[in-house]
This record gives sequence, structure tokens and C-alpha cells, in this order.
Amino acid sequence: MDNDAFSGIRVVELAQWVFVPVAGALLADWGADVIRVERPDGDPYRNLATQGIGSDSGGVNLSVALANRGKRSVSLDLRTDRGRELLGELLATADVFLTNFRPAALRRLGLDAEQLTQRFPRLVYARGHGYGVRGPEADKPGYDSSAFWAQGGPAYVLTPRDREYPISQRGAMGDRNGAMALGFAMAAALLRRDRTGQGSVVDVSLLATAMWMLSSDLLAALAGNTPVAVTGRGASANPLVGAFRTKDGRHIQLVFLQADRYWAPFCDLVQRADLRDDPRFADMASRAAHRAECVAELDTEFARHTFDEWKQLLSRLDAPWAPVQSVGELLEDPQVLANDYLGVVETEAGPAYRLPTGPVQFDERPPAMRRAPEHGEHTEDLLLELGYSWNDIAELQDAGVVP
Repeated sequence: MDNDAFSGIRVVELAQWVFVPVAGALLADWGADVIRVERPDGDPYRNLATQGIGSDSGGVNLSVALANRGKRSVSLDLRTDRGRELLGELLATADVFLTNFRPAALRRLGLDAEQLTQRFPRLVYARGHGYGVRGPEADKPGYDSSAFWAQGGPAYVLTPRDREYPISQRGAMGDRNGAMALGFAMAAALLRRDRTGQGSVVDVSLLATAMWMLSSDLLAALAGNTPVAVTGRGASANPLVGAFRTKDGRHIQLVFLQADRYWAPFCDLVQRADLRDDPRFADMASRAAHRAECVAELDTEFARHTFDEWKQLLSRLDAPWAPVQSVGELLEDPQVLANDYLGVVETEAGPAYRLPTGPVQFDERPPAMRRAPEHGEHTEDLLLELGYSWNDIAELQDAGVVP
């Protein structure tokens, strides 16, 4: 099978940074023709330098590559009437309009949902935003570290109470989670259009993405309980769920939710019949009553062997556990490699590079990795597709509408 799930679907993307562009890349992965509309000076994300993966990495900008792989790029000056007219011509050929511009900006450009859905009734109008399209903060700028991480709750629930300041999130966590939801929303809207002939307006916000991720905490709050911010080791009623420190300072995560099923085999594996037969640890209720003692015994046991020794030992136990790995170790993880969770992007002139392929596969295959476009790389090609001549294009360039 080729990457053809969205073959024949055209997406016109007017977006920048990470959240919404990643949603476009997900559709491009599976065959959509995603046309990325950039302003004359380009998406500011192209110049962001963080974590050694942006413009400071001395080569391919991997952040931009991940968010924009497989797309085509056109540069238009939407401050001009002619630029907006050209965008309208592209939209007339599109199945989806994908944007993260704020409501006021879209209204100024004549690109708000009300106007475009009247002009193009079959168009799927997809918006990604920080806080939702209604309410006092609808026009507030929102990044994932503000709308998702801070206001949405993860910073609070994941910060230990003894810390003076909230912990920081990893790069674009909310953005890429929100992008998956927005990709699903576009797919659902396209399916609905095929059945009804009518387009839809679909919305995903970073705030709602955080709330969905924290559904367990929200359910506790809805039930009138105060969600626990962070539980310490041994605080759980089940001491067989948690991380344990190895001899060489690494950690192994046990997730023995069905603790009575795994306790005896685990004790036999580590040759601790005394623990298996200890009445304090005979069943879940006993271990809960003596959880501090149980955790202490496990701590002592895990300190006897190194990280690699524990991985070898536990590989013989049919139970849920995992090594606490570094991101660098993921690059060589046999399970990651066997499932093609990292793909190679081949380029025409520059060096090949690797990117995460994403969590979705069709027929047990990941999408083929394609490079991201250079700023405005396909401007002339797309104008030719719309029927413009080379003389027309030269006039547009002279007028500053396109580069």
C-alpha cells in the first residue's frame, strides 16, 4: 500500500509554529496535497533555535522538518489585495482550510469561518487555537506552554508540592498532542462531507487537549474530590506500581496492577520465597496495609542488580514492567527499530536525516518520510497549476505579491 489514505485531498494551510502545521504534516504523510501558505519573510518557527534542533543545529532544521514534511510551500503577501485573491483561488481548489490564525486576524483577511463556508460550502474549515473560539480569551495568543501546560493543568498536577516553581514541559508536548486530535477532526469532517456533501467547521484547542489528557484528574474533581498533585513513592495502596532504583542508579518501572497475579512469580524470579510467604505481603490488602515495608524490601532487592541485569532478569517474567530510558536510548531501542518508529528522510542534495514517523501506521507500515519544503519553494509551480503564465508570475513578482 502507498501512503494514499488522503490521496486526492488538498489542504490549504495558513499556519505557523508547531501545533497546526504538525496536523497538516500528518495528512501529508498519508497522501494529502498540503499547500503551506507562508508570509514573505517566512514562518518565524524557521528561525527558532532551541534544544539544538532549530536553526542553531548546523544543518537541517529538524523542528521545521518534522512539522512540515511532505508539504508544498507558497509565499504570498496577504497584506495585498492581489495576495488575498490568489489565496482565494487556491481555496477554490481545496478540500480543507487549516489555520491557527486568531479570530480577529482571520476576520481582517476575510478568512473567518462564516465568510469562507459561505463561499465554499464543501470546504472543511479546521482551526487550532489556544483557548477555544468563544469566551474572553478567544483572541488571546496561546502557545502550548501557556494554554496547554500552565492553564490546562499539567504543570500543577505534575509539580511536586515541595518545589517553589512549577516544572517546565518538554518542547511542543501540547502542540503535537493537539495536532493528533486536529488530524482526527479533519479526517472525521472529510468522512462526513463524503456522506452529506456538506463541509464542517472543526476546532481543537490546546486548553481542551490538556483537559482531555488529564481526564482522570477531572473526573476526580467532578466527583467532588481534590486531585492529588503528585504522589510520592509508596503512597499508592499498591506498592507494586512504581519506579525502583537499581544498583547503578537507573530505574525500573513496575506496573503490577493485578498484583496478586504477579507477586508470587516475581518473588520466585528473584529467589525470595521469604517475601512470597510473608503474611504481611500475602495479598493486595495485606500489601496495602504494609506498603512501606513492602517498598523497602523491593528497594533492597532492586539495589542488588544493575539496570542491564534487571532488564535481563525481568525479560523472563510475563508481567508489565519497563526500563526508564533516556531519549537517546530510544534511538537504538530494538522495539522502536523493529516497528519503524524512526524513519529516514532522503534529500536530493543534502544529507539524509531521521525523524519520528508518528504513532499511526496503515497495514503495519509507517508513512514514507518526505522532506519539508523550503520557504516559498513551490510558489511558481502552484501559480502555473492555477493557470498563470510566466509573464503573469513576473508581474506578481514585480508587484511584491510573491517572491
